[in-house]
Amino acid sequence: MAAHSSSETPLIVGIGGSTRASSSTERALIISLKAAEEAGARTKIFGGPFLCKLPIYAPEKQERTPEERELVEAVRSADGVIIATPGYHGGVSGLVKNALDLLEDLREDRRSYLDRRAVGCVVTAAGWQTCGSTLAALRSIVHALRGWPTPLGATLNTAESVFNASGDCTDEKGKMQLVAVGRQVVEFAKKFRV
Repeated sequence: MAAHSSSETPLIVGIGGSTRASSSTERALIISLKAAEEAGARTKIFGGPFLCKLPIYAPEKQERTPEERELVEAVRSADGVIIATPGYHGGVSGLVKNALDLLEDLREDRRSYLDRRAVGCVVTAAGWQTCGSTLAALRSIVHALRGWPTPLGATLNTAESVFNASGDCTDEKGKMQLVAVGRQVVEFAKKFRV
């Protein structure tokens, strides 16, 4: 199967958001992807509205919708991935998990699943306990998919005001985390390209 892009500029794919357009999670993902671009990457985002179009993953079904094929092909070509999820009841949202389950289609690739890809993990949740447990769960999923989580995972406690009306992160420490995640994904992607 196909390897990643032969372009010298790494491709970083962002996956995340919620059912609400411009959610806190999607805003956080956009900040990390912008930092990745500033670090020299090309980016592609699959935000909440896109993820809502994906049917529930069913391993027995071989047919794929155009949206499913688009997501799988983008990740197949990616040098790195940033996954952003809201924390729901201590875990990854069903919307994001459904998209990640679809990556089973990469199992027979030369770089199966997320192998040899840096993966940034971003969590937004209404409380620090859920931030922590969701980040741990997301990292476990990335490990199961053979990805390399970046050393820093970003968490934003949305019980506090962290975004203004224009979508800018008003939590300076949180913004620094999001930027660092984007930069780390690009740094690792450049070093470990195959």
